Amino acid sequence: MGREARRAQERADRRQKQREAASPRRAVGPSISAPAAPGEDRGGSLLKPRWAMDIISELRKVTWPTRRETTNLTGVVIIVSLALGVLLGGADLLFGWLVEQTLLR
Repeated sequence: MGREARRAQERADRRQKQREAASPRRAVGPSISAPAAPGEDRGGSLLKPRWAMDIISELRKVTWPTRRETTNLTGVVIIVSLALGVLLGGADLLFGWLVEQTLLR
């Protein structure tokens, strides 16, 4: 690591420590998926079981791709699939031709 990069890292570390010192400490409560203590009601009902509510809360935390990202990545998958299909098809034709020319004569 170069001198400038090291200094930049040290500055970033100092800024992070200052932010942590300036921000008030929050009490950390039990996580959503923490097991319930015996006798503790975990919530839920017949129509909305607790496991379904846990799934929904986890899905809310997901960073979903934008429409543009989805379109771009779908295009990449299609192009790579077509390229590999052409490559494997060409190899199949080549090996088939080689087998016919060498072994089946």
